[in-house]
Amino acid sequence: MNFTVESDVGLKRTVNEDRVAFVERPDQFKLAILADGMGGHNAGDVASEMAIEQMRTLFLTEEGSRFHSQESCKEWLHHAISQINNEVYRYSLSHEDCQGMGTTLIAVLVHHMDCIIGHIGDSRVYHFTNETVTLITRDHSYVNVLLESGQISEEEAQNHPQKNFILKSLGTERSIQPDFYDVQVEEDSYLLICSDGLSNKLSSNEMAAIITLPMSLKEKGEKLVKLANDSGGEDNISLILMTMKEEV
Repeated sequence: MNFTVESDVGLKRTVNEDRVAFVERPDQFKLAILADGMGGHNAGDVASEMAIEQMRTLFLTEEGSRFHSQESCKEWLHHAISQINNEVYRYSLSHEDCQGMGTTLIAVLVHHMDCIIGHIGDSRVYHFTNETVTLITRDHSYVNVLLESGQISEEEAQNHPQKNFILKSLGTERSIQPDFYDVQVEEDSYLLICSDGLSNKLSSNEMAAIITLPMSLKEKGEKLVKLANDSGGEDNISLILMTMKEEV
């Protein structure tokens, strides 16, 4: 699996509350992680940092036997996310300046072409092939509930005043139930994990136009970030772009 990782503070923020990592084990299992923190007094970066670093540690220290099947991989993801949620939640209760903090979380467990995705919040995973663009994850947001129920249109959702109101995030409640998805990344396809600093600024077709350009993965990631900044850059912008394809 080839990958590139990008994280940018954007043009309007002074603190980057996004955290992102790609972690590899000796047994060829890999974990792509992205967290977009939220909370007062800059506590969002505390929540996202805790989520990423604890997920990294749990993954690297886990026995390989825990990943022997797709179902056991999903069980491990669920257990790890639940454990980290509890620790972030308890930390927020015991530190006054961190009360109410939380974070989105995307955790993608990768083995060869198979990807198992654990998802909380409104960070997203897209799958790009030569012919199609698919949004894999479903936003845990108020606007998405309105959209799915037919109360607002796609265009209205883009500019809704409560666009950033999240219904589910890691660390804000005692327990959490992530959504899970299975995706197979074929040789000529791409998996894009991103925070809403990217997805709020670029349409899926604009992303696809960049991802299919004849340039390196690193250049594609940098170009996606630049275009989001060129479109306003009001939020932090983070992404992981992965493919089985041998890039330039």
